[in-house]
Amino acid sequence: MMYEHAVTSADELPEIVGTPHPVVIDKVKKELGAFERKWLATSPFCVLSTSAADGSCDVSPRGDPPGFVQVLDDSTIAIPDRLGNRRVDSWRNVLSNPQVGLIFMIPGAAETLRINGRATLVRDGEFFDRMALKGRRPALALIVETDEVFLHCSNALRRSGLWDPESWPEDLSELKVTY
Repeated sequence: MMYEHAVTSADELPEIVGTPHPVVIDKVKKELGAFERKWLATSPFCVLSTSAADGSCDVSPRGDPPGFVQVLDDSTIAIPDRLGNRRVDSWRNVLSNPQVGLIFMIPGAAETLRINGRATLVRDGEFFDRMALKGRRPALALIVETDEVFLHCSNALRRSGLWDPESWPEDLSELKVTY
C-alpha cells in the first residue's frame, strides 16, 4: 500500500522528531550493573521480541514471580520457558535469528528496563534448578548475551495510565477469552 506522506528514509527522521539528547545516548551500556540486577530481581514480567530470518516477527509476554530471570554474569541472563500454548514462535525465530529485544516491567514503576542482545535456546544448565517453579524445572531456557542495556523513560506508561486504576476499563467481560 502506498501512503502519500510516508517516511522513506532514516535521514528524514531527525528533521521530523529532532535528535536525541546526549544523556539518552550515553545511558546505553553493554553490561548489567547493580541497578539493572536489582531491577531484574524485582521484575515479574517482561516482553520478548524476536524476528525470524525472513523478517516475520513475534512479541511474547513472559512472567513468573519476581526474580524469575537469572543473571548468569555481567552480560548474560537466562529466562525460563514455562508451559503455555506450545506454539514456540519465539523459539523458532531465535533458531533462525538470534537477535532479541526485551522490556522488563515492575508493577507501579514508570520506567522499563530494555535489554537487546543475542539469544541461544538451551535445554539444561546448572542454573535450571534455580529456575524451578513449584518443584518443576523448565524444559528450556533462553540465554541472552546483552548488547544494549538501558532504562527507558516513563512517558509511554505515564500517558497510557497503565498503572492507574482510574484509567482501567470498568467492564472487561466482553474481552474474556475462553479456550
